[in-house]
Amino acid sequence: MDLNIHPPLPQRRDFRIGILGTGFIVNDCHLVAYRKAGFNPVAIASRTRARAEGVARRHGIAKVYDTGEQLLDDPTIEVLDIAVPPDAQMGLIRAACRRRTVQGILAQKPLGTSYAEAREVVRECAAAGITLAVNQNMRYDQSVRAGKTLLERGTLGDPVLATIDMRGIPHWMPWQAGLGWVTLRIMSIHHLDCFRYWFGNPERIYCSVRPDPRTPFPHTDGIASYILEYANGLRCIAIDDTWTGPAKEGCPADLYIRWRVEGLNGLAIGEIGWCQDPYTTPSTLRYAAKGDPAFHQPRWSESWFPDAFIGTMAQLLIALESGAQPAISGRDNLHTMALVEAAYRSAAQSRSVALEEIETAP
Repeated sequence: MDLNIHPPLPQRRDFRIGILGTGFIVNDCHLVAYRKAGFNPVAIASRTRARAEGVARRHGIAKVYDTGEQLLDDPTIEVLDIAVPPDAQMGLIRAACRRRTVQGILAQKPLGTSYAEAREVVRECAAAGITLAVNQNMRYDQSVRAGKTLLERGTLGDPVLATIDMRGIPHWMPWQAGLGWVTLRIMSIHHLDCFRYWFGNPERIYCSVRPDPRTPFPHTDGIASYILEYANGLRCIAIDDTWTGPAKEGCPADLYIRWRVEGLNGLAIGEIGWCQDPYTTPSTLRYAAKGDPAFHQPRWSESWFPDAFIGTMAQLLIALESGAQPAISGRDNLHTMALVEAAYRSAAQSRSVALEEIETAP
């Protein structure tokens, strides 16, 4: 069976892309993926020119700007790829909106530091005539796309229960200490968006959190568990464990991210390769339906990092050439941002929170 693991690609691949940011996600994921797909990054800027020059040399980018403002002033840039910390992203998007020269922006998740900020970003891009897409790249993990295909084709039947179990130790960034975030806005946002990709918006969420003993800066959401409730009875449950036991303090580690979808007609189980060493390890899938003598176990060579980043840029470029909305538009991503906000409120108030409660607030 063709499980549709490869994202659709635009007819036109020479859109002139300007890159803001030079961290790991740009250097080892975005630009590796763009070259593989034949996309056209033409300019880059970072906080330090020397860093930008090094990334430009590695990936064959012709133009290096001293500052992000200089790159934004280049009227030949058609698409802006922003990969900076969340508290710096809104300022760059607003600056692009004031100039009204770029056609599209690919923003990082989280789209804002809050739901209200994300909603404002979406409004400003719409007013400026700029197509906004969000880099929710787990949607383009190959096993996740295969799971979506199985659901759409009815292989699993009506979904009953879905779970994501993460036992991983991410590399936290220095800017997180200032914002006080650990898991919900950085890791759980992938899983919440994945559930939305598979099943649509839930009615409500119940979330419980506790600090991660390993993370030294003040935070509440180190370890998170949550339940999404759907009107049709479906329940989606996740455990996002960034502690995983003393795996960095002398205890043997057992690290993984696994997902599972149980339907009335079948079962699908995936394991995300990103959590393995190396991070380019392909994800895996096994699935079966009633009457199958054994699990089907398709395999592929692509991996979440970096190959999924082809899909996130491609969906924006397709939107620009077709006039349609991106597959992960800023407006669609507001539902994911609202779920994150609802998770924080649920944890703080020890109650379930309806998605509507966040989205209808002034």
